[in-house]
Amino acid sequence: MSKPQLVLASGSPRRIELLQQAGIEPDRLVPAELDETPLRAEHPRSLAKRLSRAKAEKALASMKGEKDFAPAFIVAADTVVAVGRRILPKATLIDEASNCLQLLSGRSHRVYTGVCLITPAGKLRQRLVETRVRFKRLGREDLEAYLASGEWRGKAGGYAVQGLAGAFVVKLVGSYTNVVGLPLYETVALLQADGFPIRNGWSVGRV
Repeated sequence: MSKPQLVLASGSPRRIELLQQAGIEPDRLVPAELDETPLRAEHPRSLAKRLSRAKAEKALASMKGEKDFAPAFIVAADTVVAVGRRILPKATLIDEASNCLQLLSGRSHRVYTGVCLITPAGKLRQRLVETRVRFKRLGREDLEAYLASGEWRGKAGGYAVQGLAGAFVVKLVGSYTNVVGLPLYETVALLQADGFPIRNGWSVGRV
């Protein structure tokens, strides 16, 4: 019996690297571009779940239009950074990143990642993971140096915890990989629960 295919509905190098840590190599990348604007009064948790599902469904729809389409496991994720109910943008402009960092300076925030799995049989399963993060108070030099690095580009909340911004973290409660962009434990558990083989023998049980 041939190994089932795994499609990652993302082109994120961070998510690819995280899967590789668990011995999972995506067979194909199908980035799903969406309008990620929150709905009116939408909670950050709801946004992460909605977008992860929409990405998985869009990847599936785009593949079904192909001649050689074959059902596969599709994994999609979306990460949202929030202070209270305020959702921070995925910074594309330096002013956006600066505003995010100033808001996060010296206070706690939450990182939510929605993970959605569509199985070859068409079953849809989701998980939402939440991590609490507290930043130190950022001085002018901290801000200027980080903004100059360009590391913030395209990152939710204007920072990448796996990079230079890791030095800003005073406390982190929950999944570190969630803050990077893909909660690895929960993602592997979803795949294993539906029979996807993990090559290196990783076993996390059910969640």
